[in-house]
Amino acid sequence: MVPLGTPLPAFALPALDGTVHNSADLPSRPLLVLFLCAHCPFVKHIEPELARIDRDYGQHITILAIASNSLRTHPQDGPSQLAEQRQRVGWRFPYLLDADQSVARAFRAACTPDLYLFDAAHQLVYRGQLDGSRPGNGQAPDGADLRSALDSLLAGRPLSTGQKPAIGCNIKWHPGLEPAWA
Repeated sequence: MVPLGTPLPAFALPALDGTVHNSADLPSRPLLVLFLCAHCPFVKHIEPELARIDRDYGQHITILAIASNSLRTHPQDGPSQLAEQRQRVGWRFPYLLDADQSVARAFRAACTPDLYLFDAAHQLVYRGQLDGSRPGNGQAPDGADLRSALDSLLAGRPLSTGQKPAIGCNIKWHPGLEPAWA
């Protein structure tokens, strides 16, 4: 996992609506970056909880979703499917397209979902799982791990360093271009 304290990697990515989001232009407030896709059962499992987190914390933090899966191997994660997912679930945050996968590489993202929380100075303070729920394990998503990190960050309390890595579907890298950690 990327070390805590790592600065936000630089990026400029288009959103589904064509608007370009540049990391240099982000406000000085906490930032939650979510690596997501449309087809992964782990993402589908947590979609409603991400919508609740958006409603509960969206006025205090910036949230960005990034789709990095290869469309050569997984066309089901294309812009129209992402737009349908976003609309169906009611996400208000932008969904950015990382077509060349350079941003996923810069973050060392490994799976969908993969979550990264940065403080107002855009230093990494949390990376890992949303909670202990998984498709089929009988536990409903409640966002406990991420919510604890968000609550601590927003209250100015230290965050736990005992963070558990995200678990989900591997990011689908362009054939032959898989990073060493994949």
